[in-house]
Amino acid sequence: MSNHDQADYSCFKVEIEAGVAHIQLKRPEAMNTMTRPFWNELPAIVRDIDDNARARCIVISSTGKHFSAGMDLSVFTDDEGVTASRDGDRWVAAESFRRFVHHLQETFSCLDRARMPVIVAIQGGCIGGAVDFVSACDIRYASADAFFSIQEINIGMTADVGTFPRLCKLIPEGWVRELAYTGRRLPAQRAKEIGLVNEVFDTHEALVEHALATAREIAEKSPLAVAGSKVMINYARDHTIADGLDYIATWQTGMFSGPHMAEAFTAKAQKRDASYPDLLPLKKKM
Repeated sequence: MSNHDQADYSCFKVEIEAGVAHIQLKRPEAMNTMTRPFWNELPAIVRDIDDNARARCIVISSTGKHFSAGMDLSVFTDDEGVTASRDGDRWVAAESFRRFVHHLQETFSCLDRARMPVIVAIQGGCIGGAVDFVSACDIRYASADAFFSIQEINIGMTADVGTFPRLCKLIPEGWVRELAYTGRRLPAQRAKEIGLVNEVFDTHEALVEHALATAREIAEKSPLAVAGSKVMINYARDHTIADGLDYIATWQTGMFSGPHMAEAFTAKAQKRDASYPDLLPLKKKM
């Protein structure tokens, strides 16, 4: 896998090397706020990597002082913004707006559904929509200066693109409620204590390097076994234990791979790296 010929994204830099796709937010001067292009570019990037099996793991990091200050205010205030008036029947408009929120939610849900794990490295502020963003990732790491804020309550709205459904599965409900009702900042060390992040690092550089190193470690494993693990973890999160046990039994009926396991054992005996087939690009049309 080599560097990917990337489009000229306004909000992101994308590099793919040695099985790891590195997606960087690249608007540090604007605190990496989520402008209109952000919401279009991120799912396009992730779906391209996922659909075409361009990498075995994805790392998301950011630049500058803050990971992201959340939704750019222009998205609320411009003529096409989410709060723009919609002439005509307000009930019909409400149905349309509900569908639009679903569309925004998909910007981050595609991370949850991607076949490969997504690791996010968070420095500085992770505010508002950025909490929705990182909660959809598989693994979160943070620098010591990181903090999280459900900022929506401070601007008179309810968080709506993933914060609550996902945070309630990640941290104790009492913490979700305190953060949601008050808009207080959750510092990195406390975020680690309650399980929102796996590890805290002294510097941004050490943070990103650890995220990339973890991704490279994952990329050495069987992509099929990793993808299966992600499917099963997500399924267990959303279903009962009995449902999860039944589903893994059914999955193994079709995807238990003797040759992949044989390669793992042989490589270990020969003291070499195992070589596994990549996932296939997804068939998206007839």
